[in-house]
Amino acid sequence: MRFLNLAGVCIAGLASIASAGVVPAERVNVVEKRATSTTTRVPDAACTNGPLTRSCWKNGYSVATDFDQKFPTGGATVTYNLEITNGTCNPDGNGPRLCLLFNGQYPGPTIRATWGDNLVINVKNSMKDNGTSIHWHGVRQYHSPGSDGVNGLTECPIAPGDSKTYSFQVTQFGTSWYHSHFSSQYGDGVVGTMIFEGPATANYDTDLGVYPLSDWYYQTAYQINAITLQNLANQGPPPSADNILINGTNKNANGGGSYSQVKITKGKKYRLRLINTSVDNFIRVSLDNHQLQVMTSDFIPIVPFYTNWLLIGIGQRYDVVITANQTEGNYWFRANVATDCLSGNKMGALAIWSYDTVTAGTPTSSAFAAVAAGCYEPAGITPYWKQPVPSSQFLNSPLTVSLTRASFTPGGELHVLWAINGSSMNIDWSYPTLSYLMDKNTNYPTDLNVWPSSAEGSWNYWLIQMAPNMPPVPHPIHLHGHDYFVIGYGNGQFNQSTASLNWANPPRRDTATLPGGGWLAIAYPSNNPGTWLAHCHIAWHVSEGLGVQFVETPSQVTLPDSAAYKKTCDNWKAYVPTSYWKKDDSGL
Repeated sequence: MRFLNLAGVCIAGLASIASAGVVPAERVNVVEKRATSTTTRVPDAACTNGPLTRSCWKNGYSVATDFDQKFPTGGATVTYNLEITNGTCNPDGNGPRLCLLFNGQYPGPTIRATWGDNLVINVKNSMKDNGTSIHWHGVRQYHSPGSDGVNGLTECPIAPGDSKTYSFQVTQFGTSWYHSHFSSQYGDGVVGTMIFEGPATANYDTDLGVYPLSDWYYQTAYQINAITLQNLANQGPPPSADNILINGTNKNANGGGSYSQVKITKGKKYRLRLINTSVDNFIRVSLDNHQLQVMTSDFIPIVPFYTNWLLIGIGQRYDVVITANQTEGNYWFRANVATDCLSGNKMGALAIWSYDTVTAGTPTSSAFAAVAAGCYEPAGITPYWKQPVPSSQFLNSPLTVSLTRASFTPGGELHVLWAINGSSMNIDWSYPTLSYLMDKNTNYPTDLNVWPSSAEGSWNYWLIQMAPNMPPVPHPIHLHGHDYFVIGYGNGQFNQSTASLNWANPPRRDTATLPGGGWLAIAYPSNNPGTWLAHCHIAWHVSEGLGVQFVETPSQVTLPDSAAYKKTCDNWKAYVPTSYWKKDDSGL
């Protein structure tokens, strides 16, 4: 095992999003093809997906199908056009502020596809002074690492006025989101949501669609990022957010703005797709008097469990089923900042859920009793697909990581930064890691934080360990290109003789929480050649260098089209000399 010591326009109202799905003008083309299997395995039992049979799918696939091992192919080709522009937005009524928007709206359009489809997403950068790259969070990008959307690793940034096409197969099903990977840019609005239709482990009548949750700042993300960098010099926290948004809206401290509103029918079951799209805040949610039946962790189907409150880290997703089985009336949906995760916010968020037999109005419902403090993964997560992880290769080979002093530019100002193995990650926008592979250049600079993966088909083990005397803030750790198995986590320094490790059927996801001052042990097989980023999903932390990248089986990486790749890089290099904003952080 290797050790990482980690020291304008708003979309309001869930009903309108659920019924509309996506902005019709943006779903350009759907070409139907016959679905086929990628393996010779015996098909799963045939059945038809419906309200009482959500575990079923079609063509020999069901929720029993582990999509890392088998998935449909030959599905529809689904095309979207996204354009990012400068604009303003006012999601909580506090007043307009500068925003960067997909297709003029916040959040951006919901991208919908079906398990086995092929997505083609054309992104045009019409921002005035920002480059960008768009990451499809949690998407495996099987044989398509050039579409992962991480400038400095898988592409050069898209220059203002330029466009890029992202193409990948939908090998997974469930819920996720997309966002820019260009400094802390996504905190200014460059986010959207995704639904990949497929089977489920719990039954429901109606899919209400996505329900994104986010912290919200009245200053821009770049302003907050600069303040946070100054505060880190004294191990101080970032500024508190000004509000929390539920589905892109909320009321502000002065009573302006509006609540998200949802209508439900007595006796019906509703699927709700919760996504934390924050830049900083862990968020805890509940619906008064109604338990949440949790059936996914990120993209992974799980054995359903019930809870009153659900903690969601930045980048995490949970699909839940809510049964409308209470007295008909109005109820508060609550989204509170998780202060036990050292997240700061001046407000909490509320939404109004109303039974359709009553007039929607201000609820008088009471919240569930508060849960015991603790910033940990929910205890009930058990994958639906049982997969033991071999423990025989578990080795102690520590990597020392903590805060350091470094500069993001040659000869530039030294800052206190997050670092791994003494190196704060600092990518080169003009020469991404895939360029190294294309040029057969293995002379990686230290601050690219490149680590080799194990041989194809074998397992990788990482122990992420916060060094002593570091700020005890929890870190949501996200891995690109893979789900990973959460073997264990705990407080303080890892001790193999006393640590509780789950090898039999560990939780599996793409974003999990490293406890403040503690450790997180993960494992995953090498089965997807590429250049994959692993990083803290607190935007300020990855901006300050808290990340590494794994170069997995470089000889087998499917490289992107060389002409298109070169065009993006050439256009970026031509833009840089006259660009208004210069790189002043990790670039991620």
